[in-house]
Amino acid sequence: MTPIRILWLVLAVWGTIHPMYWFITWFMENEWSIMAMVDAWHANAATSGLVWDLTVAAVTLTLWVIIESIRTRNWRGLLAIPATYCIGVSCGLPLYLFLRRG
Repeated sequence: MTPIRILWLVLAVWGTIHPMYWFITWFMENEWSIMAMVDAWHANAATSGLVWDLTVAAVTLTLWVIIESIRTRNWRGLLAIPATYCIGVSCGLPLYLFLRRG
């Protein structure tokens, strides 16, 4: 495995663990309420802007993954899509870069 692929994998793991720590901490303090999380995402203009920034990035990444997976027939790259929406762009993007054929 090349050093850059190792870097992508390390970033995908970090992009899973670090944000999840904060999400789980928040959920434990707020009775695991999804609606409270959605409300928190839109608590002010700064958080709403960040939510939309990440939404656009996630949609862009999804389209890139789909188009490139069809073009290259590298179907394992599609695993980055559920990772993006279930964990976050911080996992999905480096995971996709790791899964790409070199």
